[in-house]
Amino acid sequence: MKYFVKKNPSGAASEQLSSDLRTILDSINDGVFTVDDHFRITSFNRAAAEILGITPEEAMGRPCWKVFNADICEGSCALKETMATGAPLINKHVNIHTSARRRVSISVSTALLRSPSGDVVGGVESFRDLTVVEELRKAAEGRTTFHHMTSVNHRMREIFKLLPLLAQSDSTVLIQGESGTGKELMARAIHDLSSRARRPLVTLNCGALPDTLLEAELFGHKAGAFTDAKRDRKGRIAAAEGSTLFLDEIGDISPALQVRLLRVLQERTYEPLGSNETVRANVRFIAATHRDLRTEVREGRFREDLFYRLNVMQIAIPPLRERREDIPALARRFLDRQVTLHGRQIQGFSGEAMDRLMRHIWPGNIRELENAVEHACVLCRGDQIQLSELPQALEDVAKAAPAADPAPAGQDLHSREMAAIQAALERHGGNRTAAARELGIHPTTLWRKLRRG
Repeated sequence: MKYFVKKNPSGAASEQLSSDLRTILDSINDGVFTVDDHFRITSFNRAAAEILGITPEEAMGRPCWKVFNADICEGSCALKETMATGAPLINKHVNIHTSARRRVSISVSTALLRSPSGDVVGGVESFRDLTVVEELRKAAEGRTTFHHMTSVNHRMREIFKLLPLLAQSDSTVLIQGESGTGKELMARAIHDLSSRARRPLVTLNCGALPDTLLEAELFGHKAGAFTDAKRDRKGRIAAAEGSTLFLDEIGDISPALQVRLLRVLQERTYEPLGSNETVRANVRFIAATHRDLRTEVREGRFREDLFYRLNVMQIAIPPLRERREDIPALARRFLDRQVTLHGRQIQGFSGEAMDRLMRHIWPGNIRELENAVEHACVLCRGDQIQLSELPQALEDVAKAAPAADPAPAGQDLHSREMAAIQAALERHGGNRTAAARELGIHPTTLWRKLRRG
């Protein structure tokens, strides 16, 4: 192989230097090759040959883009950019295709090569195979993430193990958890792992619509069934034919609608509004609620027979305040998403900011945490998110929490949650929609919490 070396009056010394350079380059694990000013390869080390699957003899003298088959070769060639600007490029992440048609992720760095007189005579490119790094990263993520959900909490890990088993059947699943804990993500994971995944998941938030609209939305209607029903309209059950229907906040539906839904679950049939025709439903149902449905049954607000139809399999998602060990990883994930979306250079959180995140009670759970991180990213002007850049609601709750409250933990938690809600309402002049958005909860949830006091 031929390498660039500085000219030396002594031919023996020059030959020794060339031999030493070859030994050094062949001993490192990074691929290295050089090109002349016409981008033809002039040297090629052992690691480059192994990564690209081509011998040095085959590479020598050929244009680099014919050997180094990368996704940047045609458009934004790293070496070409360096040769044009004179600026070195460091650790650019690209993908290449080897001679065996294998796609490999690599990190590329480039620099100019100059003659003793300072003229540019070519360029050098080094690259590192990131395959092992990527595999280790994915393996690490596999221990803490599952279908876009992140957790190291033992209760969450048990749920992750359960989800593939639930996906294998068509049994109805009831997911219970506070607003913002990720109930829809759980439902989506079950659907995506099931045989129905070839069709999209259909969702309906039962708590966001009045009863009359909810019934039409769920079952569909015929033209003339009610005022403004100008034409037939397919409901969510029909839309989910052959797929999965996720009914969020199922605990909020009226007794009359509970009766109609019970029939669908029992007989797998229903009638659209204004129709006498019975329609058969091939639908898998997943329901979710923030309520304790057993309590709702005991107090007569929810039908017992419907509860048992829904509760074939149950998942109880713990709130974020009971899985605080997940907060750093979740915050980091949300930060990475904002950095990617907006091209920011934020590296992480200051100690004070992370401490505040860890101590907050999170009435809006994961959704509130995501909103808080996005808020901080908008305000952040350095390379770390500072305490002052977090939402004011976090500080208000911290101030409202007494240092040593003799009241039971449940009462203390409730008072702190209400303090967060009242502070958000004050900041938004009583606008419940804006306050709910800041807290990461649905306006209906906010109204419900206020009503219960």
